[in-house]
Amino acid sequence: MRMAELSRTSGVPVATIKYYVREGLLPRGEVTTSPNQAEYGEPHLRRLQLVRSLVEVGGLSIAAVRATLAAVDDPAVPLHNTLGMTIAAADPGVPGAEEDAAQRAAEARIDELLAKKGWHPHEGAPGRQAAIDVLASMARVTGNRLDSVLAPYADAVEAIAEADLDTVSALADPEERVETALVGTVLGDRLLAALRRIAQEHVSAQRFPPAPEETS
Repeated sequence: MRMAELSRTSGVPVATIKYYVREGLLPRGEVTTSPNQAEYGEPHLRRLQLVRSLVEVGGLSIAAVRATLAAVDDPAVPLHNTLGMTIAAADPGVPGAEEDAAQRAAEARIDELLAKKGWHPHEGAPGRQAAIDVLASMARVTGNRLDSVLAPYADAVEAIAEADLDTVSALADPEERVETALVGTVLGDRLLAALRRIAQEHVSAQRFPPAPEETS
């Protein structure tokens, strides 16, 4: 297919496709009869959909996606390392995190939780720092009123992580494994947040029944 057809099939504007090609996120099409005419196939469509998910929905930067895709295309890079790059890009931490009593207390609580769960993130793991920063920010506003959520959250996300990796492990095709792991990691956060909002509305309605709607 030509670029115009690739655009129609994928729903991505031609200008955006050209940008992704220039930035090295999408391979150039195969030149056929003229330097100005190139053919794109199913692998291009598949990669374009992956890039679109990571950039437009997942919110990753072009540089982060470029580095991640380079790892995807290198068979010598283990899947665990590729996922680590994606997680690092998706966990920038809280801007302007300050070193104060709340920050120090949050660090102690997170490290205590990690030890209790037997989790061993690598040194400098962005997830650990992001958890500390967020917990400290929560404490500055609410004091200790949200302390009780930490342990249930940890139990819930461990079960979710098991489900994530069960899905990936069940796939035999290496490319499908990587694509599924990347999309599940980046977009899974959005899905979890959306489902949490729905669940909160459900539980809230049960515990704090809303006023009955007026009928005309």
